Amino acid sequence: MKLLIVEDDASTGAYLSKGLGESGYVVDQADNGVDALHMALEHHYDLIVLDVMLPGIDGWQVLEVLRGKQDVPVLFLTARDRLDDRIRGLELGADDYLVKPFSFTELLLRIRTILRRGVVREVEHFHLADLEMDVLRRRVTRQQHNIPLTNKEFALLHLFLRREGEVLSRALIASEVWDMNFDSDTNVVDVAVKRLRAKIDHDWPVRLIHTVRGIGYVCEVRTCDVP
Repeated sequence: MKLLIVEDDASTGAYLSKGLGESGYVVDQADNGVDALHMALEHHYDLIVLDVMLPGIDGWQVLEVLRGKQDVPVLFLTARDRLDDRIRGLELGADDYLVKPFSFTELLLRIRTILRRGVVREVEHFHLADLEMDVLRRRVTRQQHNIPLTNKEFALLHLFLRREGEVLSRALIASEVWDMNFDSDTNVVDVAVKRLRAKIDHDWPVRLIHTVRGIGYVCEVRTCDVP
């Protein structure tokens, strides 16, 4: 499990990183809202521990942007202890709200509880134009025609649908689908995307996967492609 700790106080951030690392989690850390948002959008995290009062953009704004793009679990860990702050955090879509000073044991238990819930929250069905993906049954169709995919092709399409409308770099795709660092000398991502396109795009009038020159790919319906 990989966590992102967003905390501008260096000693608290180090304490959290050390404690959660010793508890078995892989931990990344950001000390301001801008870096936190960039890391959250570029990398996959199973949960984010987010402070509210941050340099750059605050935790409220970070969560607002995140909730428009992804459903990563977020736990606010903040000194703001007023009732209206707690309500605001939860209304913005936080999964939990813990006030400083805090017990590390309580924080750890809350993180574990959220992560258990996170499996249930996982989206099981995706729809884009006439394409449908049933994640649990590992079934993909367009216009109700079944499209057999290999495991990697399914994982690649699942990534595109989870991040619909986002431009995904080849490095991010390689990391998420193959769990590897991208080597610019290899074309494994381009070959896999070509094969996926041949199965889900070539025989249908609305193309879903588009090349973004010099960066990677984006999955979306473009108005000009709709007949």
